[in-house]
Amino acid sequence: MTREAVPRLRWAWVVVVLFTASGVLHLVRPSAFEAQVPDFLPAQTVVVVVSGVLELACALLMLLPRTRRLGGLAAALLLVAVFPGNLWQTWVAWSDHGAGEASTAYLVGTLVRLPLQLPLVWWTWRLWSAGSGTRQPPTP
Repeated sequence: MTREAVPRLRWAWVVVVLFTASGVLHLVRPSAFEAQVPDFLPAQTVVVVVSGVLELACALLMLLPRTRRLGGLAAALLLVAVFPGNLWQTWVAWSDHGAGEASTAYLVGTLVRLPLQLPLVWWTWRLWSAGSGTRQPPTP
């Protein structure tokens, strides 16, 4: 295995664990994620459950070496797709905090999560763009 492939595999495992945990939580406790779904979208619980299933599918794809590239691309696209929902949740938390309806800890949590998605997008994008993590011949 090349030196570059080892970090790529570590990233894959980190992201697989995060996507699996988040996907399971979306299915077990969808109400915890409904605040991320903008009010103007119908069937918020369905949106949350579907996103949880998609996270689990991405985790499975990234887990398997043959589908790791596809999983990385799918995960990166999913992270970008749900980012507006995270912005929405932060906006609502900010408004609610100003009105005394949301705790400071909740607001800070939503604010901290926003920049943390950037490394996740980068890691998943690297899984797609760098290859599947399979053995490659050494370069001269």
